[in-house]
Amino acid sequence: MIANLITLFRLILVFVVISLFGHHVYLDILLVGLIGLILFLDAVDGYVARKLNQTSDFGALFDIIGDRIVECIFWVYFSVVGLIPFWIPVIVIARGFFTDGLRSAAFAQGKTAFGENTMMSSKWTRALTSSRISRGIYGIAKAVAFIYLGGLIAFKKSGIYPELVVGLELAGVILSAVTVAMCLIRGLPVLVDGWKYVKG
Repeated sequence: MIANLITLFRLILVFVVISLFGHHVYLDILLVGLIGLILFLDAVDGYVARKLNQTSDFGALFDIIGDRIVECIFWVYFSVVGLIPFWIPVIVIARGFFTDGLRSAAFAQGKTAFGENTMMSSKWTRALTSSRISRGIYGIAKAVAFIYLGGLIAFKKSGIYPELVVGLELAGVILSAVTVAMCLIRGLPVLVDGWKYVKG
């Protein structure tokens, strides 16, 4: 399936990006563009699946897994290089364990995270978690955060205006914290609607 191949390509590309960051300023600038491509392909794979009528439970699950891997890798990487505090990837990973565990329980009972057969049972939980608007806003927030942090690596490597670095790093932390707050808010409905699949 083409959509699944796009997801797989994203996963390969994210490892290429983090392995090459920090070696040369011009390469870093190129890699920032690749971050944008990786995140853009997140929207493309779902669109392709719907357009070609290739949607499936496996495809939906693989897309979520791919998103989670990409997201966690970037958060961990930016923490390791010292741009964001360690608690940011810890929170994201812990949230992922909880929500994905509940989604797995729901999946075993024939429910999916998104789509027509979603595990979300009320309007407000669907609006916060599985609606295209919610997913789009969060996707944009992640894209802005990751591209900003990647750009900050390139900026620091360039050596220009070093007096701006501290302020830019603080802005990166604030931007990341806001994005993680959105991540937590979007996870709450999964706990509310998903708990019955564990108990039941």
